[in-house]
Order: sequence, then structure tokens, then C-alpha cells
Amino acid sequence: MEKLIEKASVLLEALPYIKRFYGKTIVIKYGGNAMVKEELKRSFAEDVVLLKYIGINPVIVHGGGPQIGEFLKKLDISTRFIGGMRVTDKETMNIVEMVLVGKVNKEIVKLINSHGGNAVGLSGKDGNLIVSKKIDYRKYLSEVKSSEIIDLGFVGEVAKINPGIVLKLLESKFIPVIAPVGVGGDFEAYNINADIVAGEMAAALRAEKLIMLTDVQGIKNKEGSLLSVLSKEDIFSYIDDGTISGGMIPKVKACQIALGGGAKKAHIIDGRVKHAVLLEIFTKEGVGTEIS
Repeated sequence: MEKLIEKASVLLEALPYIKRFYGKTIVIKYGGNAMVKEELKRSFAEDVVLLKYIGINPVIVHGGGPQIGEFLKKLDISTRFIGGMRVTDKETMNIVEMVLVGKVNKEIVKLINSHGGNAVGLSGKDGNLIVSKKIDYRKYLSEVKSSEIIDLGFVGEVAKINPGIVLKLLESKFIPVIAPVGVGGDFEAYNINADIVAGEMAAALRAEKLIMLTDVQGIKNKEGSLLSVLSKEDIFSYIDDGTISGGMIPKVKACQIALGGGAKKAHIIDGRVKHAVLLEIFTKEGVGTEIS
């Protein structure tokens, strides 16, 4: 009986958060170990399905860099990174779109649906969801202090989000799963950083939260201690002094985009923790860094 009472207490502890977030939209950037390890994949799917059943609207944006790299290797197509971006010629872009939209996206849809959800896969081409333009590679490579300045090819940035199709799916009780492939004014496909797409999507939907799943505990200071709460202003100083660097930069930039566009809060959390999404939403402590 004590164990049953304890379970009831846990449910009651979550009640204030359920009331607060009922009917709200939460954008989740899905990537890293949470996309690879079976136990974490299962717990992620369970989290998403539970959110939907209690009246919260999850929207998933996913990456797929390792899967793309693996497929290119099988086809013996060389790949090159400059300033953290994959140089993407036409042949490579065809593979990127095939892997992200045709393979990774559908696997995530299947994962969620197999756990009782009702997910629908999308790319930026669907309903002109993600209108993109070719990235200003000179500006980008200058920002990341790359010694090489070369055309990155079909690497894009978000020009506009048209969220109509996502809103319709949410109204119809579906869970949208979005691949970060945009469509340009020339109707060409562009590969876009999934973190940035998630930030832009959270802004366009005026989401209650943007949650970024990563393979680290969160943002840490130079002494290695977790920074539980940051402001948007803190981010600039931490980038300038090198506390935030490398792959964390696009994640915090995505958070800035989301908050600047109307999202309420952004979180960078440890996706290696089982049920990380639920722990972040339904507990006071959370499992990462909150930016507000």
C-alpha cells in the first residue's frame, strides 16, 4: 500500500505542471545518444506520447548527421566539414535529403507510433514549412574564424517558417516530426542546422518551451559546474570568453532565436538521462540549463 501511495504522490506532484502547460506547445530538438541507444529511444517516445495524452502539444525537430555520414561512407562519397558545416554539393544534398526525410524521419515516426502516439513526418518542403536561402558562407566562416573560405554548396539558413501545416496537425491531435530540410526560392532543397530549425520553429509557434536534447549535462562554467539558469544576456559574455564554444554555440543561438521570437523558455538538457523530457517539464529541479 505504501508503494501505491508513493505513486499517487508522484502524480500529484506533477499536477501543477500539467495544469500550467495544458494546451501549450513544446518544441523538442531530438538528437545525440537519445536517437541511438535503444533504452533512450524508448524513454523519449514514451515521454512524447505521455505529453500528448495529457494535453500538451509536442513538436519534434530532429537531426541526423551521423546517419548521413554513415550512408555517405557506404556509398564511398567523401565528405568534408568546414567550420562545423558539411560541404554539400548536389550529389551530397540528394543523399542528405534521402537520409533525413526518407529514413531518419520515418524511423522516428514509427518509434513514436509504436508507443501509442500518432506522429506525422514532415520536411520543410511540405506546405512550404521551412523556406530557406543559401547561407552567406563568407559571413558564417568569418564568424567561426575558419581559415578556409569556400562555397559550402546547398547549406541553407531559415528565411521564413510557415507553421500552418504544423498548427493543423496539432489541432487534429497529431505529433509533427520535422526534418531540417528547407526549400529555397529556386525550389532546391537545402540542408539546415537542426538546432537552428528548432529555434526558428519554437519562435514561429510561440512555444511555451524549446527543449534541446544533448549529450552533455548542460552548459557549464570554466570550473566545470553546471549553470542551471542563464539569461539571454549571459550567453553573449560566455561565448566571448570561451565558456560556450564548439557545438554548443548553435544550440544557444537556437535558444536566443526562440526567445527573441516569442517562446517563453528554452532548455538545454542531458538527453542521456532516461525520461529527460518529463524530468525537465514536471520537476522543479530539471536536468540541464534553463535560458529565459
